[in-house]
Amino acid sequence: MGKAIDPATVSQTVVVQGLGFVGAAMAVAVANAVDARGLPSFDVIGVDLNNATGNKRVNSINSGVFPFETVDASIIKSTEDAVKRGNLRATTDNGVIGAADVVLVSVNLDITSVDDTDPSVNFAPFKSAIHTLGENIKKGVLVIVETTVPPGTCVNVVKPILDEHLTERGIDPDSVLVAHSYERVMPGAEYLDSIINFWRVYSGITQTAADGCEAFLSKIINVKDYPLTRLQTTFASETAKVLENSYRAVNIAFMEEWGRFAEEVGFDLFEVIDAIRKRPTHSNMRQPGFGVGGYCLTKDPLFAKLAAKDMFHLNGHDFPFSSQAIKINRDMPLVTLSKLRKYFGGSVGKKKILLMGISYRQDVGDTRYSPSEKFTAQALREGAVVSLHDPFVKYWDEMQMAVSGNLPDPGSFDAIVFAVPHHDYSNIDFKHWLSTCGSCLIFDANNVLTSNQRSTLEDMGYTLLSIGRG
Repeated sequence: MGKAIDPATVSQTVVVQGLGFVGAAMAVAVANAVDARGLPSFDVIGVDLNNATGNKRVNSINSGVFPFETVDASIIKSTEDAVKRGNLRATTDNGVIGAADVVLVSVNLDITSVDDTDPSVNFAPFKSAIHTLGENIKKGVLVIVETTVPPGTCVNVVKPILDEHLTERGIDPDSVLVAHSYERVMPGAEYLDSIINFWRVYSGITQTAADGCEAFLSKIINVKDYPLTRLQTTFASETAKVLENSYRAVNIAFMEEWGRFAEEVGFDLFEVIDAIRKRPTHSNMRQPGFGVGGYCLTKDPLFAKLAAKDMFHLNGHDFPFSSQAIKINRDMPLVTLSKLRKYFGGSVGKKKILLMGISYRQDVGDTRYSPSEKFTAQALREGAVVSLHDPFVKYWDEMQMAVSGNLPDPGSFDAIVFAVPHHDYSNIDFKHWLSTCGSCLIFDANNVLTSNQRSTLEDMGYTLLSIGRG
């Protein structure tokens, strides 16, 4: 752990509450912001829960090591540099919140279960974090909520909790500024860049809060090339994140039915999509695949519906497209399993399946809500023997299963399923690796393999099935 930097050399102390995939990256980005003199602008303290996970993250950061597997060399080096410099450290002691001039709230906010017929927002952990802030923050602090929340949360949940504690402590509640600026952090090859060199939306409960948020973000983000967007209310900012992710989720779900069509008719839908994407208005068209995972797209489309019902007590706002997208995307991994079942004559029982890819997206070690979980759980229930490979995951906590980082001998498998487009998989030499495979099925469930790899497999005589290709 680096020696704490001289407070005289920094303008503000920033506390990041929650050191998950977003909070940890944000802490590194803030710690590496510099002023006109080239000196650090902030003294940054990350705070996490005093449990096994929280302590692991804290110890990792204090050792100068970014706490998550990543291929982004810049975030790895920036973590090490900031800790050595002395303006980035982490703790489980909530008392440090009292020193903060700015607090970034990056605490998870979950839905009870998207599988429930009547899901609800599980506000308890998030509210607990806000209570902790109210018990510790000082007068004049700027609180920026980065957590994706149902519209209305800052006004109807965050502010009342803070006001209650501040009033009890004899602090004027209006002296504390509350703003919302949702993250667009994208773990992967451009992890740190997705914070610093990307557009950011923000708003404040008051004009002063919005001004404070703008001033702070302008020191972190390359606003010259990626100017900030201020919205009029926190309701609007909260909605922007939910709508942004809902749009993407619906787009993905929409492509699923076209994937089934392409498979049955016998053409390459990815070729069609690439042709359509050349039209600028359609450049962000999504594609069918193995499934949708991660912490955002699997739940965020439900937030508006739940806010309408539970926070604003409105009728007739069921958001059917968003709700249906969640269901379609949730069941996507079972399409691959169904095709395997059909290939093997109606059952995958006792079939040995090698699943290539456990994380929810390429080149990250994040397994939260991974579509591989639904596939694996159902395959095991049907009697399949499932082995796992992922270059970024050593142990799968959700399934309590070991994961290999080395390519296993393929000779014992009945099917090899490519689920995640990790860069490593596009470099596999199939002529060498499959020399002992015999007649195993190769299934590309997520457009993982390159055209050269597919041609090689076909030339070798392997049966190759794909999602989205006939």
